[in-house]
Amino acid sequence: MVNLDDTRTRIIFAAIKAVRRYGLEGVRIQNVSELAGLSPGAIYRYFDSKEQLLVECFTYVDQQVAAIFERLEFTPAAMTRDPIGAIKALWLPYFRFWVAYPDATVFYYRFRDSAAFPKYDKARDVSYFASFGSMVSAFMNTFPDLRRLNQDLLWHHVLTSTVMYAKYVVEGRLPDNQETEDTVFQLLATGLSGYLKRQQEGREPGD
Repeated sequence: MVNLDDTRTRIIFAAIKAVRRYGLEGVRIQNVSELAGLSPGAIYRYFDSKEQLLVECFTYVDQQVAAIFERLEFTPAAMTRDPIGAIKALWLPYFRFWVAYPDATVFYYRFRDSAAFPKYDKARDVSYFASFGSMVSAFMNTFPDLRRLNQDLLWHHVLTSTVMYAKYVVEGRLPDNQETEDTVFQLLATGLSGYLKRQQEGREPGD
């Protein structure tokens, strides 16, 4: 996930770790500099402020998440044959990413839950999620009943719930095992199952 030979990435990695240790509001540039093994002045050569650093930390983690979907094999045939199985094949690497990177998980959860996130979210560029967007569009086209769901609520539920449960795992509040993965997915997928019906020929969406 992190190239420690790159100073900028090294600072980002240290800031993510510092947020987990000190909290989003409590973290200071001094904390980051100590974890990065750099002077505060060196950090300010790369980032103008703590706020800018935290935003770039979020963007960095977000891009790592997007890269998961770039690497996944996605076939419409599998989606049609076993929609829940296809969803799980996309979701499982996503959940396992968060469990594998505890600092990133706690940071991401805290930043998304912060008062600063809504303003940042409105302006951010998410074009790096193009592959994931194509997969979602394929599901929507095959199962048009999904469009009946409020899309903001749907993705907020999937993302927030997945990261929250992964956070519980990395904090030791839930075990890191197959049963946890299966149960979390079942909780998420149950609400979608009723919408995963292919549109019948001659039926208009929304009928």
